[in-house]
Amino acid sequence: MTRLEDWLTWTLSPSLSAILVTLIFSLTLPILIHTYLYKRAVAKELPTFLLLGPSGAGKTSLLTLLSNGTPSPTHTSQAPQTATCQLPSTTRSSEDKYRSENDTSSRTQPSILLLDTPGHGKLRHHAIASLTSPTALKGLLFVVDSAVLSSAAGLTETAEYLYDVLLLLQKRHTQGKTSKGPLAIPVLLVANKQDVFTSLPAGLVKSKLEEELGKVRQTRSKGLLDSGIGMDDDGEADEESNWLGEYGAKGFKFAQMREHGVEVEVVGMSTSAEGEDEGRVHECWGWIGANV
Repeated sequence: MTRLEDWLTWTLSPSLSAILVTLIFSLTLPILIHTYLYKRAVAKELPTFLLLGPSGAGKTSLLTLLSNGTPSPTHTSQAPQTATCQLPSTTRSSEDKYRSENDTSSRTQPSILLLDTPGHGKLRHHAIASLTSPTALKGLLFVVDSAVLSSAAGLTETAEYLYDVLLLLQKRHTQGKTSKGPLAIPVLLVANKQDVFTSLPAGLVKSKLEEELGKVRQTRSKGLLDSGIGMDDDGEADEESNWLGEYGAKGFKFAQMREHGVEVEVVGMSTSAEGEDEGRVHECWGWIGANV
């Protein structure tokens, strides 16, 4: 007790050494506390991949397939669902891109968070909100039903939802507050249910959606003009900000999104099939690993 009292007395004394020690302590303590709390916060923030798309496309089935390794029976989601999983040992992450394939030393595969959102029109606000809220958002998996796209109604509904998502990503990138802008968010277009007889192959899914997105773009642009917007300079700027892809282009191609920091890739698979189609899930894992 005497030593403690002596130490406290010394720290309060006007000696130069006591003043220096107190000053150093008062300056370093807040830094140490901040560093500790920051590391704890970052550790909790896993790389997040958002699953979205029309209702019934198979988002929840893909979630269970990625998290459990096997497909499971699912029902229509009414609320967002999450699953934490680890990259398979056979999948190379972005951290391993400079690592030799012959390097046999052990490595810890990163964990990720999968966020599945409802696809019903009245519940899509969950997906839209999730596009901006997670600071660790690394990519989007937009799941579509390849068989539904063979009908005009199904194709239009899917394209309109995809248009809203891509336009939001485009605005997010172009309206960034910093000179570098926000980090680019890639999109994987998952053409699901390839095992269904009436399904469209992945290449046709891509071209059909590009064509329909061009029609949606023209329809919405015409709607702005008919409402009187676009008759002056401010209106023209507003029309351009709501134009998906290359402004003024006749047709739409996913490649137009690259200048807005959005890289779109397409993969065909089936979450309910066995054999080769089920094995295509490795392409999803490969894409996720490359963007972790």
